[in-house]
Amino acid sequence: MSGYRLRDPAALLAGLVAPLLVALALVPLRTEVSATNEALIMVVVVVAVAALGTPAAGAPAALSAAAWFDFFLTRPYGQFAVDNGEEIQTAVLLLVVGLIVSQLAVRVRRLRTVVVADTAHLTSFRGSARLAEQGGSPEEVVEYVRRELVGLLGLRGCRFEYGNLMGHLPRLEHDGGLWLRRGDRITEYAEWPDGETELRVIGGGHYYGRFLLDPIPGRPLPPEEVRQVAVALVAQAGAALDTAGLSHQG
Repeated sequence: MSGYRLRDPAALLAGLVAPLLVALALVPLRTEVSATNEALIMVVVVVAVAALGTPAAGAPAALSAAAWFDFFLTRPYGQFAVDNGEEIQTAVLLLVVGLIVSQLAVRVRRLRTVVVADTAHLTSFRGSARLAEQGGSPEEVVEYVRRELVGLLGLRGCRFEYGNLMGHLPRLEHDGGLWLRRGDRITEYAEWPDGETELRVIGGGHYYGRFLLDPIPGRPLPPEEVRQVAVALVAQAGAALDTAGLSHQG
């Protein structure tokens, strides 16, 4: 189960409950604070929920904020009705702005996540490249890539096997897809299968071995771009083995 799936119920609950609690806190002040300022406070709550929660939390938070603003903070109090034109406009704007801003907050958080991930991937590439440039042995490059694969793909473990193609294992292909080929039958996976998955190491057109990945069965595959980064790292290991002139499997 993905992290988002685990967090969605809690985020949804927060989106529904947080605006209610804030509206209740504003009840003693509703005769002193303008409707516009109350609406702005509710918008801040929506943004906070969307920024800290998941994409599923923003819209419910905006709807909840608009509903409780109407119920507690506009006349007639304690009813889902508004008898003042300006307050109607404020409630509608609260809903619209809350929906828009919540989605913007989600997009900003996603972009931040992408930037952090891309930075981590670039660091991995630089590390393997620097190791090769400094004259590290191919075994050191392979070991570095092995450790990076564990963190990058969220594996329980990973090992490298030289020049052995025994068995029919699911294979992480060089386009990032995960397949199992048995004769004419091809199975595509959207989550990690049971047992090991192979990621072949090729350098200079030659097969040198494979990384045997030990994932957590049933966990969704990492995003495609992450799998492609893993493939690119393995290509660096293949280049290091080929440059060293080690024996290969043809």
